[in-house]
Amino acid sequence: MNGPTISFWQARFEQGQTPWDRGGPSPQLEAWEAQHALPAAGARVAVPGCGSGWDVAAWAERGYDVVGIDYAPAAVARTRELLLERRLSASVIEADVLRWQPAAALDAVYEQTCLCALHPDHWVAYAEALHRWLRPGGRLYALFMQARRAQADEGRIDGPPYHCDITAMRALFPEPRWAWPKPPYARVAHPAGWFELAVVLERRQSASRDATPGSPPGA
Repeated sequence: MNGPTISFWQARFEQGQTPWDRGGPSPQLEAWEAQHALPAAGARVAVPGCGSGWDVAAWAERGYDVVGIDYAPAAVARTRELLLERRLSASVIEADVLRWQPAAALDAVYEQTCLCALHPDHWVAYAEALHRWLRPGGRLYALFMQARRAQADEGRIDGPPYHCDITAMRALFPEPRWAWPKPPYARVAHPAGWFELAVVLERRQSASRDATPGSPPGA
């Protein structure tokens, strides 16, 4: 498997080497709430790569049926401890996001720092998973990490975090599978000095034969 392994992430959490951790949820969640862009309370929401659990807790506090997913045992333990401390109810599952499947279709997925933590070789599989998880009309609340490095000019792929170029994201989550809002997209500052682009995508209704990435409509 290319990219970071479970042991890599486990060691980061055990040693407290988590510079991406804000110590709280992303401010963009509150911004989406203020814009009335969040689903109705009680909606089923997944937070893949939930890390320390700040965003799982934030969704739970707002009355959502939340499931946090992470394959690092230390991350799962942190999230469960946070929920316990705050007396919040949410499911937390130790699983690989590339293999996990919800028991029923989700209303929303909150994608924040999971995609950029996966090596790009796994992005197509991850995008396919998100499409399967969501019901038609469900929303993907995405924070695409903008972490372009100078080495990119030499064709190098460096990370994590891996740079989620917005052009690549359009190819990864293409029309007609996903409805994209018009830019510009909100910039969300990141503690490590980079920024994220906040985009809400809607999973379109499935056609009789669902299009695959890169295929024309009706193919």
